[in-house]
Amino acid sequence: MGKRDWSWAILGLIALVFRYIAVRNPEKTDEIYSRIFFPGIRNVIDMSLGKLSFPSVYLFIASVCLIIGIGFFRFLKRKGWKSKTFYAFRFLLNGVGALVFFFLFLWGFNYHRTPIFEQLGLSPKSLNLEQLKSEIQITHRLARQFRNLITSDTLAIAEIIPYSSLEEVVRQNMGENLDLLGLNFTGKPRTKLFPPPGFMRRMGILGIYFPFTGESYIDPTLHPLEQPFTVAHEMAHSYGVTNEGEANFIAWVICTNSDDVLLKYSGHLRLLMYQMRDYYRMAPDEYAEWIKTLDPGLRADLISIQKASDAIKPFSIGLSRKSNDIFLKSQGVKAGINSYQQLPMLAFAWRQRMVIEF
Repeated sequence: MGKRDWSWAILGLIALVFRYIAVRNPEKTDEIYSRIFFPGIRNVIDMSLGKLSFPSVYLFIASVCLIIGIGFFRFLKRKGWKSKTFYAFRFLLNGVGALVFFFLFLWGFNYHRTPIFEQLGLSPKSLNLEQLKSEIQITHRLARQFRNLITSDTLAIAEIIPYSSLEEVVRQNMGENLDLLGLNFTGKPRTKLFPPPGFMRRMGILGIYFPFTGESYIDPTLHPLEQPFTVAHEMAHSYGVTNEGEANFIAWVICTNSDDVLLKYSGHLRLLMYQMRDYYRMAPDEYAEWIKTLDPGLRADLISIQKASDAIKPFSIGLSRKSNDIFLKSQGVKAGINSYQQLPMLAFAWRQRMVIEF
């Protein structure tokens, strides 16, 4: 950049102008950006950074550190406090502008597309107690059925297929089953393990999509039975799905409609966990009686998942949730982190639709 170059600050401002337009035109945003422009980005990333065996976020961090180092060196060479102050101010604005520009154009405009559940004609509503009790019985039966196809043992399932194979199986199923949702996404996104093990969980994160590199990551210490669903969730983000509830919903549909028994079980188990939380919140006494009827194998798996979760505590779960909530709301997700809890409503609406269609 030249001595008085404000290019990145200007590009960041232009990106915000486009964001203003996108917010007010979700149909056009979906049509132009999400379905034409973004798939091109998806394929370019998958054919380049996606080929790397390690998380490319490390390249991003190294690049940012290098740029900051060069900027600091040039700052020290400046003469006089006015020159130093002006340079630091311009450097900061250019840096923020670059981050805003790349975030929005590489992925962020997807926040302002037409919501996926609207495209599918779903109208998710809060379940009453009777609806929830009916739904949890269906999910419990399906989870028990597919667990028995994995093992007849009631001991907790502690091992599954190697992660490299799991990632490929999930990605293949995403490609094969997205048609069920009337969605046509392209690319072969990566969801890589993020070393060091336990670091993400200590930050209060199980998985994350990083738009600056177009990759998603999960913590290697995540319980094996949680990995299939979480990988599918993060891959949904990789395909341009920004809402956490919708990413959960797509992961559930993909997993439960897979031919792979492990994916089916992981999808039903995750939905069951959400439904159990709602049941306990709505009717704690009835929940206490129902939990006694829980399948022994399912019970063992849920206890195993809870123990794995308790083994690594976040530094500050409150700070992690608050920062994520603020970020999601700043991008137009009104429910914030509560959007994660929408899966039981979306699953119920989807099941109702399937009943009507068939």
